[in-house]
Amino acid sequence: MIAEWAGSSYVIALAAGLIFAPGLALLAIVRVRGLMLVAFAPVMSVAMISVSALVLDLAGIGWTPVAFGAAMIVMFAVGLIMRWLAPMPHSERGHREWFVAIAIAIGGFLTLWRLIAYIQHPDGISQSNDAIFHLNAVRYILETHSASALDVSGFIGGTGFYPAAWHGITSMLVLISGADIAVAANAVTLVVGAAIWPLGIAWLTKVIFRSDSAAAAAGILAAALQTFPILMFQWGVLYPNALSTAMLPAALAVVLSIPEWLRLRADWRTWLLSALLVMTSVGAIALAQPATLLAGGLVVSIWLTSQIVRSSVRIIVKLAAIAVTWGGLAVVWYFFAHSTSGSHWGPFRGRLQAGLDILTNAHIFMAPAIAVSVFMLIGLVVATLTAANRWVVVAWAGISALYFVAATVGRDFIRVELLGAWYADPYRVAALAPLLTIPLAAYGLAITVRKATGWWAARSGRETSDRSDSWLTVGVASLVMIVITLLRPVPMPTLYGEFETESLYVEGDSTYLSTDERQMLESLDELLPADARVIANPSTGSGFGYMLSGLDVNPKTWAPPVNEDWWILAESLRDVASVPEVCDALATFGSPQYVLDFGIGGTEPGRYEMPGMTDFDGQPGFSKVAGVGDVSVWQITACAE
Repeated sequence: MIAEWAGSSYVIALAAGLIFAPGLALLAIVRVRGLMLVAFAPVMSVAMISVSALVLDLAGIGWTPVAFGAAMIVMFAVGLIMRWLAPMPHSERGHREWFVAIAIAIGGFLTLWRLIAYIQHPDGISQSNDAIFHLNAVRYILETHSASALDVSGFIGGTGFYPAAWHGITSMLVLISGADIAVAANAVTLVVGAAIWPLGIAWLTKVIFRSDSAAAAAGILAAALQTFPILMFQWGVLYPNALSTAMLPAALAVVLSIPEWLRLRADWRTWLLSALLVMTSVGAIALAQPATLLAGGLVVSIWLTSQIVRSSVRIIVKLAAIAVTWGGLAVVWYFFAHSTSGSHWGPFRGRLQAGLDILTNAHIFMAPAIAVSVFMLIGLVVATLTAANRWVVVAWAGISALYFVAATVGRDFIRVELLGAWYADPYRVAALAPLLTIPLAAYGLAITVRKATGWWAARSGRETSDRSDSWLTVGVASLVMIVITLLRPVPMPTLYGEFETESLYVEGDSTYLSTDERQMLESLDELLPADARVIANPSTGSGFGYMLSGLDVNPKTWAPPVNEDWWILAESLRDVASVPEVCDALATFGSPQYVLDFGIGGTEPGRYEMPGMTDFDGQPGFSKVAGVGDVSVWQITACAE
């Protein structure tokens, strides 16, 4: 396994460069420095890449490395204008940023190790429904040369907006690296989980608590909870949600830093730069997965309310400002909640159980995260006693309340209005928990170490120092994370209290995409004509056919078409010689000339058994083209006769 990953290291390096380099360059041009430079760089890069994809498509220019490079040069030129117009104000650079950087590197490495241990192979494919859509979307971009959020769902007949930041990044990585789509997707996964998230959560912690020790601990503990980043690469698989959630801490840190920037230089230039950085954050997250904006908006609204309440303006002004803040959030929340297909999941926990889940970080039947939870509770207590930090406690309670509702409330109206943007999916909602839990736990750890060393110094008569406290904090955090990484398994939980004990990236004889099925799909372009149209049961691994072969394998998503003709095929395709309606049904789907026999299908959620799409051997109207083990591809000859 190590040798395989070493062989794909250049793809991971290119992924890191693609996600960081554009933002680093542009932010450096406008004189951003320190931790913010590297933590906010991926947010800036995602915005630059996604906007470039939209503009290039509108201009009729294909999504190619040359066009992408030209778009970046144009944006760097805009950065030069901003450097002259509104450069970043600076205070003295933190003299201990190197210390925080070392801690983030430790956390990034441990997160990388944890993700690699779960994915196992560089070309592993998630055995999940949503993986079919996302990976096929990358193939579609490569074929149409458009990574626009207005086009990406076209391969399933979709029109209008679909957040395509992840797909644009992954497709460009394929273009510049020459890697397979699966390898590129996993490389992006590693960068999202082991680089974007630890950097962002460390910077957010530093901005909130103004503590290098807490920031260092947060960087190390970034992946201490299974709920993020690992869960988003298990459930779904939800690549866009993972990208948007990983960017959220840095986006919040930008908003929370504005008062400090204004203290350094209170003029229109700072307001302009702040507005542009906030717009960049909103744009990047919206083009990755806009539902994440609601969680960010909730945290910002609570923080802004605390700032308003503590200000010296008149009470009527305070009330008006608070009303505008929450009224604006309510309007946006309502729009997002009603822009999806609503609530797809129901409650699954009692109120007391859900409350304990939150306090012990045992969401969705996960094992309690004892160490992190203890330090989180300490952080909550200390933050409550500090006026400037009380808003963090309220924000943590607000994010936690979303999970509580997802887990316990059964009324459809409440689930749609509060959770509709996430389809009321407890997995998506639970992934938001580490956003403030990790900073609070890191803060609690730093406070605990400082109090413990102070007590020891008082008893022993020895002096202690901030430097020794900081290194001890790093040591304790590293020990906690190492124990978690080595000893705590991460099986994906289900809403029935059961667990997927095997990684969903492992292929076998009976997995969703079996070993034989993958071998067949990867060889289809050699077995069939380039213009072949293929049909199959999407409740088998056939949905990955378009991504793996480049041929027109249908359906291109996990869900079967909502069409009466489809169910004629599902029940009777193998009997085409005796059921005349079958040929007419095939015509509805473009008269495919070939069919994949990958078995009858499954009965898991979202999957169906389709007896008409298997057992073609000996059936009139079919001619076998090739087979691998128990799977095969057949030419449909009946309707052509």
